[in-house]
Amino acid sequence: MTPLIRPFGTGLALAITVAVFYALCALVWALAPGPFLTFMNSLFHGMDFSSMVQPRPFAWPGFLAALLVLSTWALLAGTFFAWLLNRLTR
Repeated sequence: MTPLIRPFGTGLALAITVAVFYALCALVWALAPGPFLTFMNSLFHGMDFSSMVQPRPFAWPGFLAALLVLSTWALLAGTFFAWLLNRLTR
C-alpha cells in the first residue's frame, strides 16, 4: 500500500518554496534588471517584455502583497494536490 502524503504539510512545503523563489526573483530583478529581463525574455520563448517595464522604485507593500497571494495559492494548490493524490492512489 502506498503511504499517504500529509496534505497540509505538502501545501506548506510548496508555499514556502514559492515564497523563497519569489523573493529570490525579486532580489535578482532589483540587483540586475537588464540581465534579468534578458533571461525572462529567453525563458518565455523570446517574447519581449521590455515594453512593459516602467522605471519605478521598489515598493515593499506590492512585494509583500504578491508574496502573500502566491504563497496562499501555493498552500491551497499543494494541499489539494496531496489530498487528491491520496484519493487516487488508494
